[in-house]
Amino acid sequence: MAGILYIVPTPIGNLGDITLRAIEVLKSADTILAEDTRTSGKLLRHFEITTAVRSYHMHNEHRITTDLAARMEAGETMALISDAGTPGISDPGFLLVRECLRLGVRVECLPGPTALIPALVESGFPTDRFVFEGFLPPKKGRQKRLQALREEQRTMIFYESPHKLLKTMEQLQEIFGSDRQISVSRELSKLYAETIRGTLLTVKEHFEKHAPKGEFVLVVRGAGS
Repeated sequence: MAGILYIVPTPIGNLGDITLRAIEVLKSADTILAEDTRTSGKLLRHFEITTAVRSYHMHNEHRITTDLAARMEAGETMALISDAGTPGISDPGFLLVRECLRLGVRVECLPGPTALIPALVESGFPTDRFVFEGFLPPKKGRQKRLQALREEQRTMIFYESPHKLLKTMEQLQEIFGSDRQISVSRELSKLYAETIRGTLLTVKEHFEKHAPKGEFVLVVRGAGS
């Protein structure tokens, strides 16, 4: 009988957000595939999980995905985790899921933490319809992507790193206009979590005065909403 690939969300900050089922799956799997074994090691030690761990990240996924899927086809059970949140959402995971499904290996994603939903709900913008864009292209295609979203009616969600935050907000202001409403959340569920709301102009001015630190979720109100 073929094994199973479990996609296991892990806390985005507060370790108390992990589910009992996630702990159970991580303890019972034959192997845990981790984006960064050092980062995941802290989580696993905290919950006394001693399952064997192997690295699986963007730099090796193309090379080892086929072998891992074949091992699951032969009967092994593996659990995929990222550094934080749900694997496959702006993190490695898609290639392995696709290959497992091609081989007939069962894939099951546990419900659990992800940064985009808390940031969306806390924004106060419409939540019935939204667009998740993840990280914008690092260089080429960045302006083109934003231009294509200029008239988007739905709430838009982006991920951004601290060193690119001001540049991204400058581009958003240039294309969407200074008065477009935005909600910026950082360090969600952690000790210094905060959400700054306002126009693109006023929120950008805030982060010009307060150096961006942590990981950011940008929620932009849709055009005309």
